[in-house]
Amino acid sequence: MESKKFDVLIIGGGPGGYVCAIRAAQEGLSVGIVERENLGGVCLNWGCIPTKSLLHTADLFREIQKAEIFGISIPEATFDLNKIVQHSREVSEQLTNGVKFLMRKNKIEVFDGIGRLDGPGRVIVESENQPEIIIESNAIVIATGARARSLPSIEPDGEFIWTYREAMLPKELPKELLVIGSGAIGMEFASFYHALGSNVTIVEVLPQILPVEDAEISKFVQKEFEERGIKIMTATRVESLEKTEKGLVAKITSANSSEEAIFDRAILAVGVIGNIENLGLETTSVKTEKGSIQVNEWLETEEEGVYAIGDVAGPPLLAHKAMHEGVFCAEQIAGIEHARPMQKSRIPGCTYCHPQVASVGLTESAAKTAGHDLKIGRFPLMGNGKAIAIDDTAGFVKTIFDADTNELIGAHLVGPGVTELIQGFVIAMGLETTEAELMETVFPHPTVSEAMHESVLDAYGHALHI
Repeated sequence: MESKKFDVLIIGGGPGGYVCAIRAAQEGLSVGIVERENLGGVCLNWGCIPTKSLLHTADLFREIQKAEIFGISIPEATFDLNKIVQHSREVSEQLTNGVKFLMRKNKIEVFDGIGRLDGPGRVIVESENQPEIIIESNAIVIATGARARSLPSIEPDGEFIWTYREAMLPKELPKELLVIGSGAIGMEFASFYHALGSNVTIVEVLPQILPVEDAEISKFVQKEFEERGIKIMTATRVESLEKTEKGLVAKITSANSSEEAIFDRAILAVGVIGNIENLGLETTSVKTEKGSIQVNEWLETEEEGVYAIGDVAGPPLLAHKAMHEGVFCAEQIAGIEHARPMQKSRIPGCTYCHPQVASVGLTESAAKTAGHDLKIGRFPLMGNGKAIAIDDTAGFVKTIFDADTNELIGAHLVGPGVTELIQGFVIAMGLETTEAELMETVFPHPTVSEAMHESVLDAYGHALHI
């Protein structure tokens, strides 16, 4: 049995794991990383990146269909589904190869297999047709990510009932598609498939779609989806899905009704659950709760020298949160002191459906519940010159300030390119910016970002273009 020793060993090569490995290596530590499938994890291979390729295709197709508005005549547009999928896979492969290069560049040893803790400071790596490897390390970082969550009565079968993986590899376009769940994953797939021609129904058990977003934003997106022909059912659940000769028969119930509907395919998008099984946690003092590993604000578990980052360490379940935690954790291990832990309240969230949604900080409801007196600004993109010029005015910017301190405590955007704009408000919140500093900032003209400025002005009664 082969044995190895590293200063840092990371279990899981997703965004959190591989970034943690790089940062630790930059500090001169010897680093090993264990990955059971593909470097880059779900994000690069089956999530964030390939879905953005698919959604960009949908946006292009949508733009081509309205090209006549801009004086461009295009014969009836068609698409090749196989090529759409192929391009998304090529994008994934390119980035995965990039991560492999970064591992070599930083002299990080990669182990293909499954890592399992075997008591303090010790991990056993198991892989098919290879002898076990024992690895010793004073610092072990668990970054095993998460997988799609199932429902008690509905299990994905990979053929008719899909998770995000199968939804990214369609062999044909479903005519009738059921999307169960309206978080970011569900809304993005609903947007993609509808743009290509599927009839889409979204069922959400909670009272609003995009449940973590500000209610005003969610209501706006629902209206936009419904106007495009997407059926949305909130406060409703799918009790069962039965495969028949006619297709998938869904029993859909709400407080006041019950109905059956037939679909070709269904996408189960009800969230994810941390990969905490078969890690040997029982050989340590590491504790778990509700599908995730318990860590303190410094990402430490109950077992000395064992850390957890990313999705497996709990919400928010976002790749950029995992990457930031990876850097933070590596620096902790290397002895670089941080003045304070990571501020989770300042992590932005993005949904890349059409229209896009982006937010950071408190929603209006959460801010009121927390006891803040508020000043709220709103600016519709209908009043923004750039949005009018590109014929994409469906959206608005909403900013939330504490009325006593004038600190920006929440920002919520919906519309074209807002996932690229939100970082401006993230930086502002990180610097504890007040309304005066934002109002004095010069925003470039003509840009959609001017709506951000106008929203701040509106909160204090100084909006110029409404």
